Parts: sequence; C-alpha cells; structure tokens
Amino acid sequence: MNVELYDTTLRDGAQMEGMSLSVDDKLKIARKLDELGVHYIEGGWPGSNPKDAEFFVRAQSLPLQHARLAAFGSTRKAGGDAASDGNLRALLDARTPVVTIVGKASDAHVRDVLETSQEENLAMIADSVRLMKQHARTAFFDAEHFFDGFYSDRGYALRCLQAAASAGADCLVLCDTNGGMTTERLSAAVRAAQAAVEAPLGIHTHNDAELAVANSLAAVGLGVRQVQGCINGYGERCGNANLSSIIANLKLKLGIDVVSDEQLAMLTEASHYVSEIVNMVPSPYQPYVGTSAFTHKGGLHVAAVLKSDASYQHVPPEAVGNERRMLVSELGGSRGIQQKLRESGVALDLTREEARLLQELVNEHESKGYQFEGAEASFEMLVRRSRPGYASPFELEDFWIVERSATAAGRAREMQAEAMVKVRVADQLRQTAAEGNGPVNALDAAVRKALVEFFPTIYAVKLVDFKVRIIDSAAGTSAAVRVLIESSAGEMFWTTVGASTDIIEASWLALSDSLEHFLVRAPSARGGSSQVARRR
Repeated sequence: MNVELYDTTLRDGAQMEGMSLSVDDKLKIARKLDELGVHYIEGGWPGSNPKDAEFFVRAQSLPLQHARLAAFGSTRKAGGDAASDGNLRALLDARTPVVTIVGKASDAHVRDVLETSQEENLAMIADSVRLMKQHARTAFFDAEHFFDGFYSDRGYALRCLQAAASAGADCLVLCDTNGGMTTERLSAAVRAAQAAVEAPLGIHTHNDAELAVANSLAAVGLGVRQVQGCINGYGERCGNANLSSIIANLKLKLGIDVVSDEQLAMLTEASHYVSEIVNMVPSPYQPYVGTSAFTHKGGLHVAAVLKSDASYQHVPPEAVGNERRMLVSELGGSRGIQQKLRESGVALDLTREEARLLQELVNEHESKGYQFEGAEASFEMLVRRSRPGYASPFELEDFWIVERSATAAGRAREMQAEAMVKVRVADQLRQTAAEGNGPVNALDAAVRKALVEFFPTIYAVKLVDFKVRIIDSAAGTSAAVRVLIESSAGEMFWTTVGASTDIIEASWLALSDSLEHFLVRAPSARGGSSQVARRR
C-alpha cells in the first residue's frame, strides 16, 4: 500500500502556544524533514503574512531530495472571482509544485462563519481548485470540519468533497479540525466518503481527545492514502497528529514503507533537532523518540532486558534512532556511547570500561543541565577531552566583562559591553580587550582577537544561531540555563551547548566548544600550529 506523509509543522504546528518560527528556523526544519523522507512539506500561508511570503522565496533554493513543497491557503472569498482573488494569487506566486486549498465542509460553518449559502460555498471550493489545476499545480483540498459537518448534515459534507473532486483535486483531505472524533465515528465517515467520491483521500486529525494518531492509523487501515501531521505533535490547542509516532507505527506496525530503514533510524534525532529549533523542551515520555521511551529502572525489568531486548521493549530502539537506557546499571550506556561516537565521526575504539566511564561523564554533565541531543559538537569535544594525551588548542584563563548604559550625542541610551581576556596557547599568554553590542559578543571578539595570531582562520567561524533555555523555571532567577550555539564555516555546520546558573558562563562554554571544535576538525584551521609547536 502506498501512503504519503504530509507535514504541516511549519504552518499548523507553528500555531502552538508559545511557538514562533523565524524564516531561518523554517528553512532548517524543512531540510530536516526532507532528510527524514517526508513526501510533502507545507511551508505556510503565503497570503497571510510577510514572513511566510519570504519563506517561499528563499525556499526556491532548498536542495530538497525527497519532499515536494506545498503552499497553503483558503478558497476564494464569497461572491468573488477566483482569478482575481488575492489569496489565490499569492498561492500561485509562491511557485510551489503543490497547493493545498482549505474550504468549509460543514453546513454550520458555512452558515455561521462564512455567512454565505451552501451553493456559494460549493462554487468557492470548485473555482479555487480549478484555478490551481489550470496553472498545472498538484491541488489538495483540505475539507475543514468534515467529520463534524458529516454528523451535522451528511449529504452536504459529501457534496463539498464532490465539488473539489469534480474540479480536479488530486487528494481530498478529511479534517477532524476540532479533534473530538472517536475512532468508530471517524471510520464510518471515512467509509461514506470513499463511497461518495473516487478521488484519493487523506486524513488530518487533531489531538483534543488524544486520539489523533489512532484515528490517523484507522483511516490508513481503511485505505486513506495521505496522512497529515506535525513532528512531535505540535499544533494549536492540544496539537496535531504526532507525525513522529505515525511514521514509526506505519513502518513498524503496519509494514508500510513510508520511509527507508535508514530514514527511520534518524527519527529520534530529527524529533529532537526540531524541538531545539522551535525552542521547546522535548517530552521524555514521547513514544519512540522520547529519552524515556526505552528506559528501564531496576528490578525484574532490567534483569529481563539484559537477557532479551524484546522482553520489555515493543520495538528495537535502534530502529528509530533511540537507545536503551538502564538507570540503575553501569552497563546501560556503553552501546549508546559507541553509537554517538560513530554518528559524530570520531574513530575511537573504547573498551566497555572506558565507555562506562564516559557515560558517567555524560550523566554528570546532563545533571548540570547539558543536553547533547542536537549538540553533537559538544559531545565530541567532551569525548576528546576525556582521552589521554589530548591537548586543547587554547585555554581561557581569565576574563572580565563590563557593561554600562551610555548616552551618545543625539541618541537614546544604549547598552555597551567590553570584555578583557587572558588566553593561553601552548606556553604563550595573550591578554586582549574588545567591545561588543552585548557581553557574549564582546567576549567572542576579545577571544578571537587573542587567537588570530596562532590560528589565522579563526574568523571563518560564524555564529548562525543562539538560543537560551531555562532548565528549571521553578527556580526563578536562580535557575540554571542552557545555551545552544549553532556555528558555520564554509560548508561546515555544528552546534554546541553550555549550561550554568550564570548565563555568561553558559554562553562561554558553548562558544569555546564551537571554536575548539573548528580548530580540531578543520584541516586548515590550525595554520599557526607549527609556530606554536616551535615555541613549546
């Protein structure tokens, strides 16, 4: 059976309370979804805001290997003309191969929300889909409130589907917009839709009754060909169907190859990557991809799993890129450590004892607020520093940061920062100072100023993104913070992490990891290393 995955994290998922995505954030997530093997990525609503319009312009240069990009918008306005409708023109101007048109499939919404007639709504649906097909777009029709509409006026809900199908819609997506359908009632409506139209059907569910994934799988079992959802179940109110769980269930439980084995094995990494981008704490209890999904704590469970992985695990954690964890056993982390090393491209042959000690080091850092998922460069540096004989390219021996509020002539008061640092490279000590538009910027500038004599390419490192997360919000202003820094140099991209109760220290820990990772990894980065070696 051929089932296609349609991700709407960038549009429907972004409606989650507390979530705000920049254009850069959306582009990063789109690339990750493409790597995961998603078939369609809904980028947003180009007619609704400038940010989504900019995304579609920049997305034209995305080197997508698997996914097709979709633009989302509503039907033409009541009483209007499709060809001159501003929203529909914006959809065409987005230049995506796929367009998704949302229209009402509920008599109550047509009457009370659109405040138009049922016949006009049918014309709005047909005209809008027909326009997309005339411009050679793949056109999907999202039948909004279909299930509630079906149980309010069965005949009219089905006529809405027929109007879209007659206009050439490539897929009719049945939407449980309010998320309240039980599986039995949803299944009955799906069967009725199948009998009423010949076009392929899709399913779009929300999780207000905590049935979104179950309902999506039930629809697939009935023959629905497209499944919509959001990574990690993001979305308005209680969220959309969790695409992370849907992918794993379709592949491992229903035997439908929606993604390759290799793509499935990156599911956990993709889930955590997206959570870091959207700056949301990953749920440890999320099925398949949560850190607790394959965690065992004491007693009979641990003893049994050590003898047989399947004794208390419904699937192999490695299949979805996760790992088994033993909270009371020193044997629990060695396999995970070795896997992380392989993923980081670090060629180290660790003994079981070395892996155990390294796992303890990781656990110690995580207890302080570190999180190495999505910060593989910091994990690599942790491993390297734990090895005998490793010498750091540089050491920050001391630093001072001064901030002041100053008033320049004719300008409003502004904050200014100055950092003074002492940096040691081999046996050479350099003391420098630099100003910046904030304490981290000033510290970064001062350290690079000290390092450039020894490492001429240090300015090739660019800070792409900077995120701060409170680890324990209940602690108030005394809470520890986690800082994530994404850096680049040419074609290289890497992310580092630092954690501390002092935000400046947390920032420095992430920043120093970033600079050190570059100097260790980039072959030409240590251009002055021979000079340093001679001075030794």
